[in-house]
Amino acid sequence: MSGPAHYLPAGLPIPVSEPDGLSAPYWAGLREGRLLVQRCDRCTSWQFGPEWICHHCHAFDLTWTEVEPAGRIFSWERVWHPSHAALKQHGPYVAVVVELPQAGSVRMVGNLLGDPQQTVVIGAEVEGVFEHHPEADPAFSLLQWRPR
Repeated sequence: MSGPAHYLPAGLPIPVSEPDGLSAPYWAGLREGRLLVQRCDRCTSWQFGPEWICHHCHAFDLTWTEVEPAGRIFSWERVWHPSHAALKQHGPYVAVVVELPQAGSVRMVGNLLGDPQQTVVIGAEVEGVFEHHPEADPAFSLLQWRPR
């Protein structure tokens, strides 16, 4: 699902995979409009953020698995103070922790699109919106969230 051209202002650091490439499949998936989360082939546990080893059984048998970019708000914060100079005139905005029930209830952080003064409810359903930046060098995509 695609959304607004650019929710975030220019001038923020471009998100890239770590030098060891651990999160590269996640970022590549976003560029393709897919949400990928790690799942252990041995014990079937889900995990996010990316790790080389399963948090549950300690196996090295993790597979990147596509999941629906949909979940519910687990926690949230209305951010008033910029964490980066590029965000100085871009506040407030709403940051959310989204729980993905179809992926073992792993949680990920993102921005909630829409009115920054909107009422936010814990447990509210949200859907992912892919924000593509093909003009950047290197090109990248982000996953934002909007109420369902």
